[in-house]
Amino acid sequence: MSDPADRVLRTTVVDQTDPMLRALATWVSIPSVSAEDAHAVDVTRSARWLCAALREEGFPVVEEWGTDGLPAVYACRPADDPAAPALLVYSHHDVHAVKEEEWRETPPFTPALREGRLYGRGASDAKGQVLCHLWALRAHMAALRGTGLGEAPAVTLKLLVEGEEETGSVHLADLLADHQRELAADVVMVSDTMLWSLEDAAVCTAVRGSVNARLEIRGADRDLHSGAASGGAPNALDELCRLLGGLHDEHGRVSLPGFYEPVRELSPAERAELDALPPFDPAAWTTATGTFGIPGDDGRDVRERVWFRPSAEISSMTGGDPEGPVSGLIPAGASANLLLRLVPDQRADDVAAQLRAWLHHHARAWFRYDLHVSPTISDPYTTPSGHPALAALRRSMSRAFDAPARRMGNGGAAPAAQLARSLDAPVLFFGTGLLDDRWHGPDEKVEVEALQRGAHTLAAFYQELSEGPDARRGRTRA
Repeated sequence: MSDPADRVLRTTVVDQTDPMLRALATWVSIPSVSAEDAHAVDVTRSARWLCAALREEGFPVVEEWGTDGLPAVYACRPADDPAAPALLVYSHHDVHAVKEEEWRETPPFTPALREGRLYGRGASDAKGQVLCHLWALRAHMAALRGTGLGEAPAVTLKLLVEGEEETGSVHLADLLADHQRELAADVVMVSDTMLWSLEDAAVCTAVRGSVNARLEIRGADRDLHSGAASGGAPNALDELCRLLGGLHDEHGRVSLPGFYEPVRELSPAERAELDALPPFDPAAWTTATGTFGIPGDDGRDVRERVWFRPSAEISSMTGGDPEGPVSGLIPAGASANLLLRLVPDQRADDVAAQLRAWLHHHARAWFRYDLHVSPTISDPYTTPSGHPALAALRRSMSRAFDAPARRMGNGGAAPAAQLARSLDAPVLFFGTGLLDDRWHGPDEKVEVEALQRGAHTLAAFYQELSEGPDARRGRTRA
């Protein structure tokens, strides 16, 4: 690598590997599970650990922001130049719940480093992604000192790290409304996403939206004895299976009325970007996901289906008494949790209405139905393709990966549309997760090389953002 600044970035990132991994392991050991009341105090401990780490890193403004739920962390390290762009990084410090008995590599909150991987809940989703920015800041500052440019970053760097992402970000709207002044930024970056691979550089430019819903069905006031009523009484679990069996048609398409009307095909430019990625490897996909095959055969690359096509999933079903002895009962109630993923130009409110219309059309008079759509639904979001900050991120990733940065999407959701609307700023995506990092599953891990490449990318991005065409609404600085 010929550029002296890049050599400094890479050297500093490598030199800081051990202390950053020790810090990450300490943070991962805090069981900040937001979905369990017993761990509420641990989410607060996690927020305060991050506050201390940010102060140690030189952030002059570090605040713990309370909510009616669990705390978020805000920090700001300003640039010396008041004309420098302001970058707000969004991520989260809470983690998904665990089933400790399923973990094999290490207990979930006893981090273990082996063979270039750090295991532990939150190592990848998303504590590692947050610490990547601190790691990057060290490298960025080292490069600035090497050129005599002082002790302040080239951009004003802000962080908003919430503590309720894994439970639907129920108080994020309040945080955005109550702290407009502090969170004002020219560019927002969501660091809660994935890379395609460590070998192939690709910048995420779109995330799907989501609609979460819970469907509850009752066929009676109480469970009935099947010997007395079988054949003459409604079975709520039967009805749930009937309805959910019709959620997709025989071709695997979601059967909600109007669901696909706004969904457009990829443009030639988008198709070219997808085709520029290495050919899809089905065997690598099933290995990384731990699946037994790839369902559906609509002629589309799986990456297109996961990134740019909508979907509907049944997340869980309950009915009867699954843990008790087999009994001759007809279950009075049954329920299911549904998750629909949306793509441009779908709207979450419209899809929620389509789900209600679908249920109304298929309902039967001898059942009672209750459909609860979560208020934390999110719209899909695509980064403006011509924004100079996106070009800066692609250049930065190319530098860190020594390869041209292509474009990709992410199959999951993020509050990007909410951030963009509330803060009136474009949203970029950069994360260090990989498909086989086992987010939300046992033996979650993060690849050390992913963190290193991520830190190098981000350190280069801070400089690229400050030097290129002005990120402030895309204007060129005079």
